[in-house]
Amino acid sequence: MSHAHLTPSPATSAAILLPDDANKDTRSRLKRFSTWLDTTGRPWHAPDLAAYRDALRTQGLSPISVRAHLATVRGRYAALLKDPAVLDRLEAAAYAACLAEGFEPNPANIQAAVGRLTGRIQNAIHPDAAPMTVITRQDRPDDETVRLTAAQASALLAAPGVDALLGLRDTALIALMLCTGIREAELVALDVPDLRQRLGGTLALHVRDGKGAKERLIPYGDLDFALVIVEAWLRRAAITVGPVFRGFYKGGWHIRDGRLHVRAINQVMDRYPIVVDGIQRTVNPHDLRRTYARRLYEAGVDLLAIQQNLGHADHKTTELYIGRLDVGARKPPALYTFDLGMLRQSR
Repeated sequence: MSHAHLTPSPATSAAILLPDDANKDTRSRLKRFSTWLDTTGRPWHAPDLAAYRDALRTQGLSPISVRAHLATVRGRYAALLKDPAVLDRLEAAAYAACLAEGFEPNPANIQAAVGRLTGRIQNAIHPDAAPMTVITRQDRPDDETVRLTAAQASALLAAPGVDALLGLRDTALIALMLCTGIREAELVALDVPDLRQRLGGTLALHVRDGKGAKERLIPYGDLDFALVIVEAWLRRAAITVGPVFRGFYKGGWHIRDGRLHVRAINQVMDRYPIVVDGIQRTVNPHDLRRTYARRLYEAGVDLLAIQQNLGHADHKTTELYIGRLDVGARKPPALYTFDLGMLRQSR
């Protein structure tokens, strides 16, 4: 066996851990991990996920974020252990280990050392080696999220006014979010033809590219007044094709050709604080999405229908949007019977 190729490579951890085809989130997490390895002087083939977990927590990451980082690292190492090029690198590390420990770097000793290295990696990436407990909450305090009442939603709708063109645009985008539950990214992606599509013979909003690359149609139902407001905006803005919602040039008189940016939607919402439980609060787009879910649920719309309208993959996510029900709604009805008179007779 030739040992020339077994000289350890001086490559950084990033050169080994970062795949070329990784998506943005995966690449970011692996880059953070490889930087930590290099900074702490750890070789890529000796990961210590328990120490990395503790480092991430010290840096202020939430348990959910830490768990996501660890899962990405584990997945990457699982793939590396199946890569022949990586096994060659492990042989190089094993060769160096044999020399450092005074063993003859013959094939048998090298393979034994490779076995020890892979075994250590497998043990290090096992979930039990760096557990991360994430506490889930059934109920959340009311002040963490906002779900508007019908009266509060109506007050928000009236806040921008419709006399000025800017106010009409803001009224239109608030109305569409309240009446369809779409995300702000989906809102700014709308083109004029998307407003009037059909689902089962009824008017529906077409979301061409929702979260998770999912397409869906959302029926307006009795909330189709939102479409009337949006079309009033389009007429006054002389928009017949292209993006539905657009920004204004400085001064607020002339409309831009390009679509509104996602960050601009929050800026729009910041202009119209409303009173919620006696406190003036700014409402964000996701609050309107939660409001849509809650109001539909309380109106008797089936949970599955709400889930489909919101574009959720899991009904549990929809339940979180609906939120904690009022205590009265959670009180169980009289399900069972028991003759309490029997207690008096047993005295």
